[in-house]
Amino acid sequence: MTAVLSKVDRGRADEARPRPPRRHRLSKLDTKVSPYLFVAPFFLLFGAIGMFPLLYTAYVSLFDWEVGADEPTFIGLENYKTLFADDQFWNALFNTFSIFVLSSGPQIVVAVALAALLNENLRARTGWRMGVLLPYVASLVALTIIFGNLFGPQYGLVNDVLSAVGIGPIDWQADTFGSHIAIASMVNWRWTGYNALIVLAAMQAIPRDIYEAAVVDGASALRRFFSITLPLLKPTLIFVIVTSTIGGLQIFTEPKLFEPSGGSGGGAEHQYQTVVLYLYQSAFQGLDLGYASAIAWVLFLIIISVAGLNFFLTRRAVR
Repeated sequence: MTAVLSKVDRGRADEARPRPPRRHRLSKLDTKVSPYLFVAPFFLLFGAIGMFPLLYTAYVSLFDWEVGADEPTFIGLENYKTLFADDQFWNALFNTFSIFVLSSGPQIVVAVALAALLNENLRARTGWRMGVLLPYVASLVALTIIFGNLFGPQYGLVNDVLSAVGIGPIDWQADTFGSHIAIASMVNWRWTGYNALIVLAAMQAIPRDIYEAAVVDGASALRRFFSITLPLLKPTLIFVIVTSTIGGLQIFTEPKLFEPSGGSGGGAEHQYQTVVLYLYQSAFQGLDLGYASAIAWVLFLIIISVAGLNFFLTRRAVR
């Protein structure tokens, strides 16, 4: 009985308590709702520009959808079955991973080393930092033309240097491994400086007090780098590695422009045709949108898997 009376008294007290002013209620509502309104434009744009094309591509991949056909025919997973039995797709996948390994691995290592050098007390530090970004700012078409001449089979500078040290000339466009090295060199030249500046920004955010304490304890510069700098760079390194993975597995422009004719075949024997080049060839030359959509979705799943694996390995390796 006493408990019931106390509840009744409490209810009467709540009724007697004056309601908070309208301004207070609006302020409280603003605190709860505003963050969602601020992030809503991104999700709306992502849904319209990112999610919808992704889901629509999955829908198209279930059809025999050829440009000019009267009506697409639903065939289920036949495009995927054909794709997994396609030797040209597996060749393109091998080329993609080969170029990716030759570019992303050295690129991250050199970017970290370059960032460490730029973090030192150099003269004209701003000029050096701007200089490493110039390859990224330069036109990719011009860059590809320059590297195409450097790796020319007859009069290229690279072959001249190799001949000077007793190594015979290499036909960089006809040789599979040679073409992968040439394309990876273009990718490294363009993106290493960009990644180095990202790593440099993270290095400068590390508190100086930590380094000073390590110096007092007698830690060498190499010890400070591996025991302090690298572990504290882990979030940035994860970001750089994941973005490099996504970009490296989607490589398109460099191998397309590396071919003298500018075609999407990736050489006479598809020796440097990547998955995205094969997708482009299937969609815009073969006009088979259903098959190209299946390639796009398989590549999407591969990129997600490899990026997730790199994320996991980086978190465990950098402590």
